Amino acid sequence: MQPKYQIDTKENKRFLETARRELLSFGHHFPSPEGSSYYLGDDGTPWKDRNRETWITSRMAHVYSLGFFLGHDGSKELAAAAIHGLRTELHDKKNGGWYAGLTADGEIVPTKQCYAHAFVILAASSGVLAGIEGAKELLDEALALYDLRFWNESEGLSCDTWNTEFTKLDDYRGLNANMHTVEAFLAAADVTGLEAYRIRAGRIIDHVLTWAQNNQWRIPEHFHKDWTPDLECNKNHPDDPFKPYGATPGHGIEWARLITQWTLSTYKDSTAAGAAPYISAAKALYQRAVTDAWNVDGAPGLVYTTDWNGTPVVHDRMHWTLAEAINTSSVLWHITGEECYAKDYVSFMQYLDEVVWDHNTGSWFHQLDQNNQLLSTVWPGKSDLYHAVQATLIPFYTPALSIAPAVKAGKEI
Repeated sequence: MQPKYQIDTKENKRFLETARRELLSFGHHFPSPEGSSYYLGDDGTPWKDRNRETWITSRMAHVYSLGFFLGHDGSKELAAAAIHGLRTELHDKKNGGWYAGLTADGEIVPTKQCYAHAFVILAASSGVLAGIEGAKELLDEALALYDLRFWNESEGLSCDTWNTEFTKLDDYRGLNANMHTVEAFLAAADVTGLEAYRIRAGRIIDHVLTWAQNNQWRIPEHFHKDWTPDLECNKNHPDDPFKPYGATPGHGIEWARLITQWTLSTYKDSTAAGAAPYISAAKALYQRAVTDAWNVDGAPGLVYTTDWNGTPVVHDRMHWTLAEAINTSSVLWHITGEECYAKDYVSFMQYLDEVVWDHNTGSWFHQLDQNNQLLSTVWPGKSDLYHAVQATLIPFYTPALSIAPAVKAGKEI
């Protein structure tokens, strides 16, 4: 076993520091003239014929705020460019909120997405910590808009998609947007001290755990207007990038980490009576997802989706799923000391090094097929750095804090 793959070794820290440095260098050309993010191609060259999305711009603001805390040259200017894009061309001055994006010709991409607005909150929270001009105003507006349009206090959940004018709400309800809402709410609570957002995150988590427990720890992703699960959603389009059919093991893994973060930040001690059921649930979610997805079809890697019995449906390997597996195995190892998580971490590190890390460009391949050959049906190119960069940091910082405040404060484990 190579030390560079082992958790808590100086060799592993150096290994991931190298990965992070290369990732941050890879993304330098993302900003358009007004700051919205170009979609990056395989070698980091902007694909200027594609839409400039709000969610990608927000992720880049967050990532380069992290880069600034870590001393990566040019990071504050890059984060500031993305924050500027969110405050100007991506912002709907007439109706409020943020467009889904802009086309290559500068036309508005219709709808207002909960998913994108959650990432605006995350970006603004990180920007505030980085001292970026306008970030505080952006955060205040993003929280107020989210409270008004997306959060449903009586349900304790968020809706998903409005039309551009905020006059018609789609009947679809989804957990992907709610998952990133939990991430955003925890970041907002950590940065602003407004604990109401942490409480809201807990309400979402309680719903998710009820659905997961009733479904063998495979989380339903898609719901009708009344929050009844739609288990057949997109059965004829199973590899949809945002609404895939069936269970998404990567989300089970990601939820496990966010639940652990919320628990530790709420109860302060993973062994506290109130915390124990949540930690147990996080372990169950992680184990179900890894059992269903990792090395199950004759080649290493985590499959994208399974049916409701755990049989793989889309065998493709997405880089973000590996990133979340790295994060969550490290977090569960640090709070439980159970050897299974350390062993998983080694496997994920080796797979990253040998398969997913594009050592020629310093980035990570975003989509591979069942045989770990490059594929571009869902995620062509390398759209952004968010999942990969976080996976180089979360293994080393306290799991009770959102990653930006943890990195800025130097709260290493």
